Amino acid sequence: MFDIPVSIAAALVGGLADVLDPVAGGLATALAIVLFTAAVRLLLVPLAISAAKGERTRARLLPKVQALQKRHAKNPQRLQREMAALYEKEGATPLSGCLPMFAQVPFFMVMYRLFVSATIAGHQNLLLTHTLLAAPLGQNWIGVLGGGLLSPPSLVFLGLFALLACVAVWTSRRVTAGGPMGAAARVMPFGTIAVAAFVPLAAGLYLLTSGAWTAVERAVLHRRIVAAA
Repeated sequence: MFDIPVSIAAALVGGLADVLDPVAGGLATALAIVLFTAAVRLLLVPLAISAAKGERTRARLLPKVQALQKRHAKNPQRLQREMAALYEKEGATPLSGCLPMFAQVPFFMVMYRLFVSATIAGHQNLLLTHTLLAAPLGQNWIGVLGGGLLSPPSLVFLGLFALLACVAVWTSRRVTAGGPMGAAARVMPFGTIAVAAFVPLAAGLYLLTSGAWTAVERAVLHRRIVAAA
């Protein structure tokens, strides 16, 4: 299913790394992954704009939703119908804010497959020999712990986790939704740290770049939408 996309990603990342090598040296492949991720997120900007507008609509509808919840607290089926009708009338959906996240899952899976596959299109995957400082881009944190928690490869991963934690804290503090959905939205960004421990370092770089992009993107779009209101 992912064979052709992985081959395309290999050509793009490998080509970018070759172009960047004279300038970035050993950081070329990691920087190529960052640029690849940024290009993916740039393609998804229209979905992010739609999600931001949907978030504004849901915030405006919150008093009506709370009123419906209070009125039909003992009739869940009626509550579901009334809320569906309200969202349909306003042209909104409770899941619209998740569109950018769902849309980039295939790209993340391609990056994951790219750095766990020994061969690509019948040829040896040379990207597996590339590193970020002392850590192989095709290895995960669990795999490098054999050398010790404070070994150079492990320290690279710990630095990645620290940066992911910073992005998660910043993102979590900007969540304005209340209730169970708001609580889940505040906790969800921290899940990337756990994921990054078990996926190749290259996929962890994807998560870090995408998370930072999301944080900046939401701040910019929220400011523009508020200004236009």
